[in-house]
Order: sequence, then C-alpha cells, then structure tokens
Amino acid sequence: MCFARFAAPMVAGAVMGMVAAVMPASAGPTIVLDVNSGRVLSHEDAFQRWYPASLTKLMTAYVAFEAVRDGELQFNSPVTISKRATREPPSKMGYPAGSVLTLDNAIKLIMVKSANDVSTAIAENVGGSVDAFAKRMNAAARKLGMSGTHYVNPHGLFSTEQYTTARDLALLVRAIRTEFPQHAHYFSMEAIRTGDRVLPNYNWLIGRFPGADGMKTGYVCSSGFNLAATATRNGRTLATIVLGAPSQVERGEEAARLLAEGFKIQGSVSPSITAFAPYGEGRNVAVDLRPEVCSEAAVKARFERGDDDGLLVQRSPYLSAMDHEPRAVTIALGGATGPAPSVPRYADVPIPTPRPEYPLKSATADTAQGG
Repeated sequence: MCFARFAAPMVAGAVMGMVAAVMPASAGPTIVLDVNSGRVLSHEDAFQRWYPASLTKLMTAYVAFEAVRDGELQFNSPVTISKRATREPPSKMGYPAGSVLTLDNAIKLIMVKSANDVSTAIAENVGGSVDAFAKRMNAAARKLGMSGTHYVNPHGLFSTEQYTTARDLALLVRAIRTEFPQHAHYFSMEAIRTGDRVLPNYNWLIGRFPGADGMKTGYVCSSGFNLAATATRNGRTLATIVLGAPSQVERGEEAARLLAEGFKIQGSVSPSITAFAPYGEGRNVAVDLRPEVCSEAAVKARFERGDDDGLLVQRSPYLSAMDHEPRAVTIALGGATGPAPSVPRYADVPIPTPRPEYPLKSATADTAQGG
C-alpha cells in the first residue's frame, strides 16, 4: 500500500466491476485521516463499496448521541429489549424480552461486545422502530457527506442494501470525535464486566498500541474483518479504516502499521477528506468476500492459529502485550431513572431485508458475527 498516493486513482481490475467479484482479502480498502485537520494521509480504494458489518454501530452510537444532544432522551433513559431484539443472531447479550438497560450501558455493550440484540433495542427505543431508526442513520450520513453509504439496520448483520466506503467511515469517525468529544470514553474501554464474565474489547489495539483510544471492529463473512481505529500522540489524533482483512490478526496488524506510518507524515499538503475526489473502476459494486473468508479452509486456518491476540503482538513490530489485566467497566440491567424516549413505538414486526441463501455448511463460520 502506498502512502504517497494522494490524487492519482488506483485502477481496479475488471473483476472489480462484476457483481460476483471476489477481491483478495489482503487487498481491502484503507484510509488514514488526521482527525483534527481532516487531511487524508494515505488511502487505498477508499471509495470502493464495502459491507460495513459492525462498523455500522458507530452510526448507531452517533444517532443516539444526536438524540441526547437534542433532548429526546438522556443517557440514563431506559432501553427495553423487545421480542424482535431477542431474535437477532450472535454476537448478542441474550437478555430476555422486557429487560431494561440504560442508554449509557447499551452503547457500551454495542461498542465492546458488539451486541446485535442491544443494537436493535437502541434503534427501537431511540427511533421508534428499526426502519425509522435506519432512516435517521441515512439522514445523518447525508448530512456528513457520506455519499457512498446506505443503512437498513443498526447492527451491521449482512444485507445487500447496507454498504459504505472507507472514505465515508473516516468521515463518520471524525464527526464522532469532533462533534462529541465528551463521549470518547465509549470507544476506548478495554473490557466490560457483566455478571461474572469479563469481555475484552475486540479492538486489540487498545492497551497494545501506544496512544490507541478507539473505536470499533466489525465482521461478517461477506465483509471480512473490518476495523476503525484511532490513536492520539502529542495532541494529534489519527484514524484509520481497514476493510476486508482475512482475520482479526491481519486487520490489527494493518491498522497498527497504518497508524504508525501516519504519525510520520505531515499532513499540511494532503487533500481534505471533504474535497477528496471519488476514484476507482467498479467502485459502486460491493465486493463479497464470503467465498474466501468463510470457506472451510479459511475458517480451519484461523482456528488452528490459536491465540490471535498473542499472535498479533508477536507478528507486529508496532504492538506490545498488554502490561495489565484489561480494566473492565461494569454493566448491569436496570438503573434507568431517566425519562423514557418520547418517540412513538411501532409494531414489533421485523421488516425483511435481502439476504442471499447460503449452504448450511457455512453456519459455523457465521456464528458470533459482529466483532
């Protein structure tokens, strides 16, 4: 990947323009952004359409922050788990219908655990329904200039109608960090404690990469392993987006490398992300990585590698082992003393979204999609 390439578009092969195209996972889109200045420090296929997976939850949090800012509810307002929410597949908390969380705890759960059931509950409580919340997500995307993005759900489970780009995700990350700096703690937690379980953050840069302070991971078979990561050194905050990595290890390695190299780049002559011209052949067709990321051979290879966390640290010169037990933030049901959301709640009827039929033998690979 080239850090010097700022204006010249990369010409993707004709394969990129085919609906059934399969891009090698190691060639996924990336971007590095100086958050304060909005300057693009490096990029690779930054406008290529991609499935966001659980990076979707960054927009879910952003819309919730807007709702709190606008006085619709508070962080101690109740978020009630519906029957529909309980039907979401893992990654999830598994709370029974009728359980109540604070909005504060719900956001913490979707950031660290990447809980799909809690994401649906946030959407229903903040927006009135998943469909209404998705409309708010799309309105926010348009406001931010995310021209290559469309949402149909709040969690990122696969739909052909839900897509984004590395460039758009960088815009979203910058908006969260600059519009809501007081909420940065939601993205930098090392772990959460719920009952007798401690659940570490899927973003392994936290506590291992100097200055790492956010933000979110994502994975579904069709997207590969995605990561939006931020780090701050000497008052300068950088963000990187890594899409389509073949494993948790590779996405962490690449994000650490991109951030480390980014801190060496002075961005005063780099292009602004708001004026960044689209490029790339076939960029408006989403790439589907399922055939290689979730093939039996790929899943077996990831399993046989064993401890991904330790392997990541061993392989990357930019990362070191965490020198302490992950500091866990305690999460519990209840405690919702704030006002209930003011929006009307709609019927708890799931709205179907297009999901292609896949062979049952891939079911194992699909479990715990989200982080």
